[in-house]
Amino acid sequence: MSGHSKWVNIRLRKGSQDAKRGKVFTKAAKEIILAAKGGGDPAANSRLRSAIAAAKAVNLPKDKIEAAIRKGTGQEAGGDLTEIMYEGHAPGGIAVIVETATDNRNRTVAEIRHIMGKGGGSMGETGCVGWMFDRKGVITLLKEKYPDEDTVTEAVLDAGAEDLSDEGDVWEVYTAMNDFSAVREALEAGGFEMEGAELQMVPKTLQAVDAETGAKVMRFVDALEECDDVQNVYTNADFPDDMDV
Repeated sequence: MSGHSKWVNIRLRKGSQDAKRGKVFTKAAKEIILAAKGGGDPAANSRLRSAIAAAKAVNLPKDKIEAAIRKGTGQEAGGDLTEIMYEGHAPGGIAVIVETATDNRNRTVAEIRHIMGKGGGSMGETGCVGWMFDRKGVITLLKEKYPDEDTVTEAVLDAGAEDLSDEGDVWEVYTAMNDFSAVREALEAGGFEMEGAELQMVPKTLQAVDAETGAKVMRFVDALEECDDVQNVYTNADFPDDMDV
């Protein structure tokens, strides 16, 4: 997975920037609203359990979590959101998936198509690149807090995780989608503090890019993430280690 570390570190950096703008909280609340449409009881709604877990990992306040659930179940106004996933290509032919939450489909598709085209990419048909990704739970632990690989490996495997990956400054714990909440809760019970915990579209394989193309892909991703309707952007780019972030 050479180069994936670069993507992880970029995501962490961007996550910090987003937090300053309040976007992390907004995205977490939107995911809870969408999940709660399937029922407001986390015990009976695995997606809602996962959304709440991800929200807690970014320290979304309890009252905001509860408000988002009420919006999703229709008990409060503000829950009129539809989730739409767009697929296409970034510069260099890199596969890209864009997850959105919107109250206006026409506005969102027009904005995403415009951003993709302006950034040197293109929007494709549904399914054109989705098969290149799997949805998995991804839990991030800082190596600074947990430096011993054997200890971390034993803990995550005992918790029911699928895999542990060394990604430079962090450990990435991968879980099956349905096991995400259980693994997170087991690690939390074991005293682990998580830097991040969310469901992601994880590429099955990575496509190498040079530094110039990598920079274009990152600008492309940045532009998409600036759109208020965008929840997440995923690519299969394998960024070079010498790329300036």
